[in-house]
Amino acid sequence: MARLFLLCLLGLASLISAVDITGRIQWNEICPGPRQLGPTKVVLDNGKMSGSVVANGSFTIYEVPLGVYILSVSSHDHAFDLLRIDVLQDIVEARPYMPATPLNPVYPTLLAYPLVLTPRVHHKYFVPPESFNILGMLKSPMVLMMIFTGGMVLAMPYLMKNMDPESLEEFKEQQAKMAKMQSAITSGDFKSGFSAMMAGDEPKDKEPTTSKSLPAASGKNKGKKRK
Repeated sequence: MARLFLLCLLGLASLISAVDITGRIQWNEICPGPRQLGPTKVVLDNGKMSGSVVANGSFTIYEVPLGVYILSVSSHDHAFDLLRIDVLQDIVEARPYMPATPLNPVYPTLLAYPLVLTPRVHHKYFVPPESFNILGMLKSPMVLMMIFTGGMVLAMPYLMKNMDPESLEEFKEQQAKMAKMQSAITSGDFKSGFSAMMAGDEPKDKEPTTSKSLPAASGKNKGKKRK
């Protein structure tokens, strides 16, 4: 009985020393009202204790024992600052808190109590697709290569008209050689393809020049006819 009585006394003492943490959400341009805020909870130590935000923006976390806690706001669409909460005997002290920083030494700046929490960021989960931008397409290297190739195809007939016959014949030979190389590589005959690519122009045999001799005289000049 004595042990049970002692446990009851300890439980009663802990309830007496517990404190309710209260505060409210301050509406601003980022979150103008409860409709935009949606279902939101104010939690201590990642859910160890929590209190819901009601329609007027206020919240209460009931019966918080003595100790040090990190207060955060669990909201789907908005982000809030973290706070360090020190629950002392009938006193609640609130201080700014930076994530991943030690709890000691204690930050000297005290915040007002009851707590006033302000929305800082509105999360945007939907990003609208970008509209058609022709200038953005022209920045693509593939588009520039396609434009250059199309320009060369359109300009080639005009260039070939102005070429002299020898240059035109050489150009046609180079095209035939490239077509042969591509056909060989496509069919899997890489050896023939590389041979066609590396082969130089075959030297053309010069046609032998024939000298035309003057026709020989069929006969000797006859003497002058006598009258």
